[in-house]
Amino acid sequence: MIAIDLFAGAGGFSEGARQANVTVKWAANHWRQAVDIHSENHPETEHACQDLQQADWRLVPKHDVILASPACQGHSPARGKERPHHDALRSTAWAVVSCAEYHRTPAIVVENVPQFTEWQLYPAWLHAMHSLGYAVAPHILDSADHGVPQHRERLFLICTQSKHPLELNLERREHRPIGEVIQWDSEKWKPIEKPGRSKNTLSRIAAGRAKFGDRFVAPYYSKGSGLTGRSIHRPIGTITTRDRWAVVDGDRMRMLQIPEAKLAMGFSPEYKLPRTHKDAMFMLGNAVCPPQARDILVALRAAA
Repeated sequence: MIAIDLFAGAGGFSEGARQANVTVKWAANHWRQAVDIHSENHPETEHACQDLQQADWRLVPKHDVILASPACQGHSPARGKERPHHDALRSTAWAVVSCAEYHRTPAIVVENVPQFTEWQLYPAWLHAMHSLGYAVAPHILDSADHGVPQHRERLFLICTQSKHPLELNLERREHRPIGEVIQWDSEKWKPIEKPGRSKNTLSRIAAGRAKFGDRFVAPYYSKGSGLTGRSIHRPIGTITTRDRWAVVDGDRMRMLQIPEAKLAMGFSPEYKLPRTHKDAMFMLGNAVCPPQARDILVALRAAA
């Protein structure tokens, strides 16, 4: 099976494809740093750095499946106040339609946040896919059900050139605790009690300690897991594009580090990311969890 990866980002879809023995022939993203990172991890793939809404699909090699993760920022509830650029972000989904129109690819897997189906133009987008002969089956999947130590619900639209929508038969894997990927011997720890620590943080830690003991994880900002954080014996909450999760160990704490976030997303320890913490976390927070992509593609092949 040959795939192309649209909006490839850090390469979670492509990495999952590799694990499923699917060859990713071509991958594209508009961000040069993302393309460079994808190239480092997938040197066998042909790469393009471009705005996919301006793509010449004649130059894209033949393939059996399109993997696509159009921008989610305009749909996500975490986006905050509606802003003018959100329209431009949402419109990236039309690149999937234009690619499908030219290639008539047998299968397409589109990943986004569940709120994608609430987009004002989603009915029009869906109609366009139907007009091209695609039956579309929405699947809302939690990465924790695919062996990733993170609860991360995402929408996967399985689009096939078939009479009826294709419902994938996906095995529900055992949940993994976040505690098994935390590096407790890290040197990044800082005292919890220190000048300048916010009262909200201290109260959240106190509540978490009362519920979970000395070791737990807690959202450092936003309403994440409420006021008590969550146990290290269950998957962590969603990894976002910026630092969100704090690790607490007794009287010390620190933010989740990139090697831990990488494992919490289902990437291997050897997977290459940008050297700067900020850029690496941004790419991880936008990525598809590779084990989830792997399971979807294995099930898609089995159903074909």
